[in-house]
Order: sequence, then structure tokens, then C-alpha cells
Amino acid sequence: MDVFRFERVTKAPLRNLNFSIQEKDKVMIFGPSGAGKSSLLFLFNRLSDPDEGVIYLQNQPIIDCPIPTLRKRVGLVLQAPHLFPGTVKDNIKYGPSLFGEWQEEQAEQLLDYVQLPMALLNRDVEDLSGGEKQRVSLARTLANSPDVLLLDEPTSSLDYRTAEEIEEVLECLSQEHRITLIMVTHNLKQAERLGDKGFFMMNGEIVESGDLQDLLYEPTTDALNRYLDE
Repeated sequence: MDVFRFERVTKAPLRNLNFSIQEKDKVMIFGPSGAGKSSLLFLFNRLSDPDEGVIYLQNQPIIDCPIPTLRKRVGLVLQAPHLFPGTVKDNIKYGPSLFGEWQEEQAEQLLDYVQLPMALLNRDVEDLSGGEKQRVSLARTLANSPDVLLLDEPTSSLDYRTAEEIEEVLECLSQEHRITLIMVTHNLKQAERLGDKGFFMMNGEIVESGDLQDLLYEPTTDALNRYLDE
């Protein structure tokens, strides 16, 4: 079943996008700087809206879904974690509390998901390392039980070991909880480790899409060939 379907979607710098994403897909979006990767990601949960065309979420126009409900179903984790002032617990309970859904036992489960110890639950977020903050950001998003997880280069500002640990968390979420992942990355090795589908973007267009292994090892366009050779 389609989770998302884009029909003739245009939003500068993006032009005439037509594609669908299925449940449980792990889609890696890659391409040169300025290609429109983050601009595309932000359309999935209405951080921006198209100038033309229609986006469907499970066969319903996304514009018909109230934004709080949409962002509960389609969570976003950014490159730099933007945490609220307060404790780890204050952050991870925020979303469910808005909907009257927070239960105290969720705290341990969420920290376990992102491989953080319960000892951090009442720690002020300002006292956390960069990797710990990114995990809390991820846990806060997961607290809403999203169907889709959007990731905008979530490991690019982390050291190699911490990035590897975040990848392990994402792989576990994909395998055990069957969340649909849509991720922007500049790291093709990371894309290969985490993804099964790929979108290669240039100049606001999806130049090639499909099976990620095919894109990385049997590209069909000169543009992707040149990009992989760089």
C-alpha cells in the first residue's frame, strides 16, 4: 500500500515530482548540495506545501490531514537536535502529552529504543553529549508512535562511532518496528547500509529512483554515473 504518493508536485527548487513510497520502505535521498533533498523531505509533513500538484498520505490528500495529527504520524529528526529546555523526560513526553496519551512506563521503553540508560531520564538536556541529544531527539519523535520517520542527515554532525550507534538504532527500528524510513544522506555507504530504495536528485528533480543497489552499482544516467565517480 502507498504511504505517500506525489502527483506533479512543484515547489521551488523542486519540479514536477511523481513517485510513490510503500509501507515499510527504507528510502535514501541523495545527490549534490542544492539538489533539493531537504526541500523534498519537508513536504512530507507540511513544513512546506507545494505550489502545484497533490501529495497523498494513504490515498488521502495530505492537506486534509490536520497538521498536529500529520506530524504525529510522520515524525521528523533533523541534522542538529532541537530539544526543548528541561529534562530528557520533559522532551520525550511532550508529544504524547499533547494528545493525552503519555504513560509513565513509556519512558523506559523509549530510552531502550534509542539505547540510553534510565539514569538520564531526569538529566537536563543541556548536560548531554551531541550523540545523546540526537538520541533524545529520536526518542521524542518515536514517542508519538509515527508510521513514517523522516531523517535529515541525522548523523552528519556526529563522530564516526556515535553515528554508527545511531545507525544501529535506525536499523533496529526498521527491522523490529517496521517503520517507513525516508532519509536524506550525503554518505553513500550509510545509504547502502540502511536503505532499500533510493532517489538520486539534481537541480530539483529526481533523476533516478528505484532499488538502491541498482542505483549505486548499475546507474542508468550519465548524471548519476558522474556523481558516483566524484
